[in-house]
Amino acid sequence: MRIATWNVNSITARLPRLLAWLESSGTDVLCVQETKSTAEQFPAEPLRELGYESAVNASGRWNGVALISRVGLDDVVSGLPEGPEYEGVQEPRAVSATCGPVRLWSVYVPNGREVGHDHYAYKLRWLEALRAAVAADAAGERPFAVLGDFNIASTDEDVWDRSQFEGATHVTPKERAALAALRDEGLSDVMPRPLKYDRPFTYWDYRSLGFPKNRGMRIDLVYGNGPFATAVKDSYVDREERKGKGASDHAPVVVDLDV
Repeated sequence: MRIATWNVNSITARLPRLLAWLESSGTDVLCVQETKSTAEQFPAEPLRELGYESAVNASGRWNGVALISRVGLDDVVSGLPEGPEYEGVQEPRAVSATCGPVRLWSVYVPNGREVGHDHYAYKLRWLEALRAAVAADAAGERPFAVLGDFNIASTDEDVWDRSQFEGATHVTPKERAALAALRDEGLSDVMPRPLKYDRPFTYWDYRSLGFPKNRGMRIDLVYGNGPFATAVKDSYVDREERKGKGASDHAPVVVDLDV
């Protein structure tokens, strides 16, 4: 079974590449972030023509997540239970479902903007709500994983130059502690180290030749419980999908399971 996560940075803009990638990669379930669409605008019909069902949590221009599956979508939960609001709104940043033998969450963790900003405090509250929401599934015997854009580099090795992030979000002790608390619920980062190449980043800024110079970050993660991690047979970042005209600024992260 092949599972992937991909921040597409607008599913409308990325649709031709997304459809082609699903066909060529043989992915069974794709967790999508930053759809930048409403639920009505989401391209469910083109995906259905390829054999995929969709569970969507999206409300407009920003944010938005989805699960795209050709192995079933059962017990769908749209949103983060007991999740915090930002400016009076619970943003569409989480969706979960059972896809065949596994339970999956697609999440788009708040960016945080600046240390000390209200959005940074919101990010930490959101991560705590995520930890609480996944605890029961993480402790279960069914393979379970939380996948998505976490907007956190878990170690200094996960950014191209730590000195460039001094005083910035994504690398602060509080954010990393929130990720550690999530792992303490029985989850682990299932991407092995080293991978097939050095510094396996998943995001590169469009500006300043970020991708050609490999000035990236590893912020798209797959956190699985014990049964999920045991079933992992391979994992990789599909850097090829970051190349060329019309690419997202994130690359897909792919995990193969024997389940």
